[in-house]
Amino acid sequence: MGWQVEERFQIAKGECGLDHYQVRLYRAWYRHITLAMAALAYLTAIRATEATKGALVTPSKTSYPSASRRSAG
Repeated sequence: MGWQVEERFQIAKGECGLDHYQVRLYRAWYRHITLAMAALAYLTAIRATEATKGALVTPSKTSYPSASRRSAG
C-alpha cells in the first residue's frame, strides 16, 4: 500500500508541479498543493475515460501515460 502512495506522489511531482513551489506561508503552500492535486485528479479522470475508449495505445514509463509532451517519454 505504501509504495502505491509514493508512486502517485512521484507522478504528481513530474506532471502537476507538486514539487515546484517556494512559499513562505502555510496558506500559499496549501493552495498550491490543492491545485496540483486537483490537476492530477483531473488528468487521472481524463486518462480513465480515454482508456475505456481504447485511445491509449503507447506504453509509458510511469503507471499513467503523460498528458503533456514535455514529460512524455
